[in-house]
Amino acid sequence: MSEEKRIPQHVAIIMDGNGRWAALRGKERYEGHAAGVEPVRAALRAAARHGVKYLTLYAFSTENWGRPAAEVDALMELFCRSVVDETPELVAQGVRIRMIGDRNRFSEKVQRYLAEAEARTADGRRVTLILALNYSSRDEIVRAVRGIAARVAAGEMTPGAIDERTIAAALDTAEYPDPDLIVRTSGECRLSNFLLWQASYAELLFTPVLWPDFTEEEFDRAVEEYARRDRRFGLVKR
Repeated sequence: MSEEKRIPQHVAIIMDGNGRWAALRGKERYEGHAAGVEPVRAALRAAARHGVKYLTLYAFSTENWGRPAAEVDALMELFCRSVVDETPELVAQGVRIRMIGDRNRFSEKVQRYLAEAEARTADGRRVTLILALNYSSRDEIVRAVRGIAARVAAGEMTPGAIDERTIAAALDTAEYPDPDLIVRTSGECRLSNFLLWQASYAELLFTPVLWPDFTEEEFDRAVEEYARRDRRFGLVKR
C-alpha cells in the first residue's frame, strides 16, 4: 500500500475537553472555548498539509442547548466572531466551509454568518471544513427517514426500493464521503451521537489530550496511527 493511500480522505474530530482545560487552570468555561479556536486552525493546517480533503468538526451538538444559557450565549458569540475573523484566511487557503445539522434553531444573526461564510468560501478546493452545528446523529437519521417516508407516501418510490444508498443520500452528509478516521480528544471513549451511520467502518482514535492542547503534531500522530491500521471492511485480507 502506498503512502498516499494511507492518508485518510476524511477526518472527523469530536472536540472535547474545553471545560476541563479551563477548570484545571482556574479559568471560566468560556475561556476554554476561546482557547479551542487555535486548535481548529492547527487541524486545518495539518489536514491541508497531509492532503486530507474533508475535515468535520463536532462544534455544537443538539444536546449542548441544555448547558447554562450564559455558556451557550458565549459560545454563539465566539462562533460568530470566529466565522467573521477567519473567513478571509480560509478563502486564501482554499478552504470551503459547509455545515451539517439543523440550523433553524440558531438566531438570524448566526444563520446569516453561516450562509455568508459558505458563500464566500464556495470556491475552495483544498479542504472542505464541515461544521457539525446543532447536530445530533439520531435527529439526522429521523429527518432522513421522514423525508424517505414522504417520498413513499407521494408514490415517488416503493418501500422495497429503499436501500443503504437511499438512506445515505437523505442524510446531511450526502455529498461527502464517510469519515475514514474519527478522533476524540479528552480521553472519553464514545461517539456521543456523532455520525453514527457514517462511522460504520471508520477507524476510531481516542486521545487524552484536551482540545485546547491539540496541535498539528497531535494531528500528525493521528494520521500516523491511521496508516498503521489494517482496514478490511469485514473482509479477509489476502
